Amino acid sequence: MRNNFLYYIFSVVRVLLYPLALVYGAVLWLRNRLYDSGFFSSVEFSVPVISVGNLSVGGTGKTPHIEYLIRLLQYRYRVATMSRGYKRRTQGFLLADFETNALKIGDEPMQYHMKFPELVVSVAEERMIGIPMLLQKTPYVEVVLLDDAFQHRSVKPGLNMLITDYAKPFYTDRILPMGNLRENRSAYKRADTIIVSKCPPNLSEAQADEIKQKIAPHAHQNLFFTKIDYGTAYDVFTRQTVSIDNKSVILVCGIAKPQPLIQHLESLATDVHVLSYKDHHYFLSGDMEEIKSAYDNWDVQEKIILTTEKDATRLHLHAQKMKEWGVTVAVLPIQVSFLYDGAAKFDKFVSEYVEQTINENNMMYYGEEKEEEGQQFG
Repeated sequence: MRNNFLYYIFSVVRVLLYPLALVYGAVLWLRNRLYDSGFFSSVEFSVPVISVGNLSVGGTGKTPHIEYLIRLLQYRYRVATMSRGYKRRTQGFLLADFETNALKIGDEPMQYHMKFPELVVSVAEERMIGIPMLLQKTPYVEVVLLDDAFQHRSVKPGLNMLITDYAKPFYTDRILPMGNLRENRSAYKRADTIIVSKCPPNLSEAQADEIKQKIAPHAHQNLFFTKIDYGTAYDVFTRQTVSIDNKSVILVCGIAKPQPLIQHLESLATDVHVLSYKDHHYFLSGDMEEIKSAYDNWDVQEKIILTTEKDATRLHLHAQKMKEWGVTVAVLPIQVSFLYDGAAKFDKFVSEYVEQTINENNMMYYGEEKEEEGQQFG
């Protein structure tokens, strides 16, 4: 009876929100049409630019896919990332340095900065302005990875990657505020590559084919399927490995969709106690007291505090307090891997784009240089 009542309320709310969704969708449709027709212009850059984004609000797994690209490219090219820096306390263009923290650049850029010391990490609300500033300050950068920029049409990336969550694919969702889509479903056509993320490890090829039929990718679009792989936990300060097996875990978690993580931990740990916070939550002193109190009052022998890599960037703002606790605070890293041997195809596709773009730009540069020399001696 209660479920029927809730469904009725939900249905009424959706009907009430429908006019707002229509207006919002119409505004976005007009905006996209103006870009498609050339009335609004999109800027292209001489360096390879790869955009990774989504259509929906919330966690689809962009960050681990950006990290996959970093690992793929960083030993051959000088790579930079550019993010908006969601919920940072600063504005404008910034480059990460040794004094940077999550408050200055946001938690996801800080995660990149902490994990990849050689990476150039930058933030800017306006990518069209930020990329030229990035290239001016770091002219040696050869590849730019744009984080969450699918809707930023003022920049035209060389590769446009769209991530959609297996549990909530864009073709089943509705536009805001009725659903979680930032723009109409048809916007997927702008993508060069579509990645269905967070797939079950045992997803059959028949199931993947069914999803492919529903997405209906165009001839120019590549479709891939990825899953989340959980790594080995490590101490947030010493970075020594920490075992979760047969321990009682206090999970400090401020991410959009924590349920898969919780299920993974429950398969390993003796027990899991979750302290859940909003996505991108900045921990306050009261939160730190809550975490420590939960640890002190849990009457078990083998216990640890565990968090995600993204949450660790914000918890690190309270590093001194955590050190004073004298307890184990561990981080659980994640990576993505491709299903159906898709990694080789994906790696080749990305590598060829980057190599070809760099070679073309070099030929153009040296061609112009020779032309200038000819004019000087002609």
